[in-house]
Amino acid sequence: MVSEKEGLSTAESLRKTRTYGQVRCHNPSCMGRLAPKSGEPTVKCPVCHMEWRVAWVKDGFPRIRGPVWDVNKRLADEEFERKMKEVKKDGPK
Repeated sequence: MVSEKEGLSTAESLRKTRTYGQVRCHNPSCMGRLAPKSGEPTVKCPVCHMEWRVAWVKDGFPRIRGPVWDVNKRLADEEFERKMKEVKKDGPK
């Protein structure tokens, strides 16, 4: 299928939107874009502050390996404590 405006096929027009060197945050409620520095072993999401381990398939081509457990557990514990304080303040419903 050819686009009438630019004369490009769908695949050719989608090629312009590719983002090499970036990955999405794996937090389902976030999905922000992460741009790790080349060779760095971890990257931190600026939106949800979760931290992820990064594997480099080749130079400039990152993949997320998994979470940095101690950082993400601390964030989850802090959020749990905050929610429990809200429940105690509001009372049971």
